[in-house]
Amino acid sequence: MEKLNVVSIYSGAGGIDIGFKDAGFEILYSTDFSSEACKTLELNNASEVVECKDIREISFRDIKKKLRINAVDCFVGGPPCPAYSKSRFYLKEKKRALNDENAFTLRKYFKAVEELQPKVYFFENVHGFVYKPHNDAFDFLKNESRRLGYKIFHKVVNAANYGVPQTRERFICVGVKSNLPDFNFPRETHYDPLKQDLFAAGLKPWVTCQDAIGDIDYDLPEDKKLQAGSKDKDLLTEVPPGDNYLYFTAKRGHPNPKFMWRSRYWSFLLKLSPDRPSWTIQASHSNNMGPFHWKNRFLRIQEIKRLQTFDDDYALCGDFKSQWRQMGNAVPPLLAKCFAHAIKEQIFPSFTPNSKKSYQERQLVLSAS
Repeated sequence: MEKLNVVSIYSGAGGIDIGFKDAGFEILYSTDFSSEACKTLELNNASEVVECKDIREISFRDIKKKLRINAVDCFVGGPPCPAYSKSRFYLKEKKRALNDENAFTLRKYFKAVEELQPKVYFFENVHGFVYKPHNDAFDFLKNESRRLGYKIFHKVVNAANYGVPQTRERFICVGVKSNLPDFNFPRETHYDPLKQDLFAAGLKPWVTCQDAIGDIDYDLPEDKKLQAGSKDKDLLTEVPPGDNYLYFTAKRGHPNPKFMWRSRYWSFLLKLSPDRPSWTIQASHSNNMGPFHWKNRFLRIQEIKRLQTFDDDYALCGDFKSQWRQMGNAVPPLLAKCFAHAIKEQIFPSFTPNSKKSYQERQLVLSAS
């Protein structure tokens, strides 16, 4: 049986591509503007064709001809997210959503949908995409989907609830051609043990940092070259695991407050707890912005890969900061795989083993187990 095919844009280091590939899809085409990201894709054989190009220069009608395919099963990608990110609330000089200088990335996503006419599209972005100040972008997504003949199913999900050792909240939208079945979001597999007791529902507790990177606890020479925390490195050693600069505020009862409440970015002097998942791994690397290891050092690329559910042997091109950026921008492959499996089961059941039972019937069995 032939595999379901995928065309990917804004592919980055390949998180979505790998997730869909692991779920049994065939990635025919991937593209990104970053040459280092494209080299990463090529090194790992993430796609049949990798093209490094500005999205504004790509004709997807031509791509379809070059790939010699009559139809695209699934189109995937996450347009660059700074215009919808939480940091944009602090950068008052920068515009948001469709007024941002890079708003073309969202428009080009749906231009590609129009030209490719995939049966399904998978859209990922930061959870801020649905914030009220970004309504014009969200409305654009809904209106374009309707115009192009797609019914949409969207939600903000927490990657930790799908087994990723990171509380990474992301907006996911799945668009399905109107003549195809509806889509149900995949059932969550993990839960926050501090908030609820769901063992009876068959869920597992969140995967912790100790679970993911606890065995990478050896000293390296580079750990001593540049101290995590920069000029505040001595303060970092005082921050308890799982806390940040707020530990040094009067509101927290510190005897010698050093910072005002909520006067800095949340990630300032942020330290991982071995007993909890990581916070969101961000694309930019800084001397005093975490998360840092609970041993008061920078995280290593191997650790970032694990927290993002990439394999240890997944090769990355570029220097340290480039590799960090590629990982910080990526969708966790495990999260993408969960959605890819759900898409295959629900929208393309003939490609799924044991597909005689409906998706809804299987979910009832799982819920009862």
